[in-house]
Amino acid sequence: MELERISPVNNQLLSDYWAGNEQLLSFYQYPYHDESFQVRARYLKEQTYDREELCEVIYQFMEPFGISEKSLEHLRKLEKGALAVVGGQQAGLLTGPLYTVHKAISVLLLSKEQSEKLNTDVVPIFWIAGEDHDILEINHTYTIVNGLPKKKIYGVDHRKKTLASETPIDHSLMKQYIDEIFKDYGETEYTQALYQSVLHHMNESETFTDFFARLMNDLFKDEGLLMIDSAFLPFRRYQTSFFQRIIEKNEEISTSVVEKEQLLEKRGYGTPILASKENANLFYVKDGERFLLERKNGYFINLSANVKFSKEELLHLAEESPEKLSNNVVTRPLMQEMCLPVLAFVAGPGELLYWATLKDAFDVLNLQMPILAPRLNITFITRQVEQLLSEYDVTFEEVINGEVEQIKHRFIESIQEAEAKNKIDQIRNMLEEAYKDLHCYLDSKGLHLEKIMEKNKKYHHMQLDYLNQKIEQEVLLKHEHTIRRLNTIASELYPNQNFQERVYNPYQYINRYGQSLISDLLKLPLSISESHYLVKF
Repeated sequence: MELERISPVNNQLLSDYWAGNEQLLSFYQYPYHDESFQVRARYLKEQTYDREELCEVIYQFMEPFGISEKSLEHLRKLEKGALAVVGGQQAGLLTGPLYTVHKAISVLLLSKEQSEKLNTDVVPIFWIAGEDHDILEINHTYTIVNGLPKKKIYGVDHRKKTLASETPIDHSLMKQYIDEIFKDYGETEYTQALYQSVLHHMNESETFTDFFARLMNDLFKDEGLLMIDSAFLPFRRYQTSFFQRIIEKNEEISTSVVEKEQLLEKRGYGTPILASKENANLFYVKDGERFLLERKNGYFINLSANVKFSKEELLHLAEESPEKLSNNVVTRPLMQEMCLPVLAFVAGPGELLYWATLKDAFDVLNLQMPILAPRLNITFITRQVEQLLSEYDVTFEEVINGEVEQIKHRFIESIQEAEAKNKIDQIRNMLEEAYKDLHCYLDSKGLHLEKIMEKNKKYHHMQLDYLNQKIEQEVLLKHEHTIRRLNTIASELYPNQNFQERVYNPYQYINRYGQSLISDLLKLPLSISESHYLVKF
């Protein structure tokens, strides 16, 4: 493996964050530098957490998946006062897009780095957003077929907004899904062992979150990555008093977020949450489905779920049945801060943006926003793609900016059968003249067949269009090898006009390079920084 660092690509927010833009940094508690970590660590040492219960909850969640010795070591450190670097993601199929793994690697690297710099224990924790209910966001992945990205959807219709942690998987359909994906990957020396491992974890799983957690644990157990599912029942019970704090200060939280988002928009960063003062920023869970609560006339309501709670009733619900409450994008960071000793939160660009609306909400609960650490941005460049980049003399940045598509367009134009097109155009002109002559002749005989003639002529033109298309297809087929090579560059590095890490899942690359891929990546000199990393195999 070789590592190359390039400047951030096409992201103004990240550029401003790393440049220390004062207008942006005013939305966060800490700038990203060593002194902030020292200050934050001192702050956390003064806070109180029920570490014994917290560690027992994490152990209960992880134990069925096979908790490693390294994870147990991190749990013991957490119980004795360790701080945490936290990152999280939805429970996507086959871990979801590559950036999920990049987040976990970021969490591991930053926790190790800060353990050494602060001379104190810092453990890595991955927060699985099992309470998320948009199954359509996590029920698919992409593979590469004939040089182009192809979407693969797990074939079950999920119309209800059920939690990922309560949405069952159909083992038969899931096996068909996995079979199809691995067929697209192609056979390597690693395929059979990897395929059997994925099938084993799928068969041991009941829900989307189960499957996700087992795969993540398999990939990161040797590194001791701790995991917790936000929807795990014992964890919900651990959160009881924290839900009550959010309910007590609910209106103030909502107001603060609305005002902060309006200011963020004035600064030119948009409205990532579209917050409203009536939004309670809590969901009510009914029959496994989430319903967003709103405040109206002193009550917390949702008409679709036919529920209406007074403040006292909602506080009681948090006490007796906390599993019936669920956080949204606003309250999840607040809940995380109350649950865990978060030194830093590893955030993707979207998270970094919406966290900018939350600083005053943290203040409402007398909390501090943790340090925001932008996750690693990584693109894998296979040997084949590196050779193609060299052959066509294009860089990664030029691929992102559309240069390969322009090369392909120019090539297709250069191979078109111009002479054949000219001859077809000549036939069209002859056809037009012949129909004019026929029209004049029929008119002279008092035969008025204009509509029939127009329809007949249109049919001939359609046949000529069809012939032209077939000629173009044959030409493209003749040069398919070159076109596929150009497609491969774009599809591997910038599929669907998006970064590779947002489209493909890690198993596409583990199938090529083996199950040591994660440990091999962790050996590289990666660090949280403004760089976009290119990993060349």
